[in-house]
Amino acid sequence: MAEKFSVKKGDKVVVLAGKDKGRTGEIVRILREDRRAIVSGVNMVKRHTKASQGNQGGIVEKEASIHLSNIAIQDPKDGKATRVGYKQLDDGRKVRVAKRSGEVIDV
Repeated sequence: MAEKFSVKKGDKVVVLAGKDKGRTGEIVRILREDRRAIVSGVNMVKRHTKASQGNQGGIVEKEASIHLSNIAIQDPKDGKATRVGYKQLDDGRKVRVAKRSGEVIDV
């Protein structure tokens, strides 16, 4: 069975460690097998690309992946890092809840 992560694509997250500590961004992609995520505007690296028919060459700046242990969900209430809990709603849905404020993360 696949491993369950507390973050998913589209979540707003805060970087907890590394050169971008304290920065926020949105998860663009999750690399499940490596336990890593690509966050927009965070962990930017420069890549030297060769020109091809589709694009011209040069130095391109893009996001590199960051390990899931180094990011945390952003609390919907105050924007700080929070852990994730789960709660069953009255209508039977299971939703993610911010441990810090108790706010529901899933809409």
